[in-house]
Amino acid sequence: MSERDLFANFERMRREMDEIFGDVFGRRSLHGRHRGGFSPAVDVFYEGDPPRAVVHADLAGIDPTEVQLEVVGRELVISGHRRPAVEEGRVYQQLEIDSGLFRRGIPLGADVRADEARAVYRDGILRIELPLAQQEHSPRSVRIEVPRAQEPRR
Repeated sequence: MSERDLFANFERMRREMDEIFGDVFGRRSLHGRHRGGFSPAVDVFYEGDPPRAVVHADLAGIDPTEVQLEVVGRELVISGHRRPAVEEGRVYQQLEIDSGLFRRGIPLGADVRADEARAVYRDGILRIELPLAQQEHSPRSVRIEVPRAQEPRR
């Protein structure tokens, strides 16, 4: 199993555990909503020539000017704010669309060139492309040094 598959499976398992045990551990209020914001869903994959990591983040209903992106080592951090869509004068039967501040760290399976990253927001999905840092694969010779004044071994 590749390192990428391991992270994807771990994140899916974490979300499923939160859904199953959220009420038991007190992570949801009486109305079924998370306290303290939310965490947007993401897809992470690798493609292209030149190779790049691609992250799709579900940010429906979020103004892209309220989203910040940062690359820290091998992690992409997406943070921002979704404003509540609640309007005065309405009587709500159900409120399930989470709002508030969010911060999501996405582990990347490779080093990337953050200064060449590109992000496009369309139809509620933020697509972030992060070119992979090219690792040198050509063989290199390493010179062996021998000190001049070596004492003979006994």
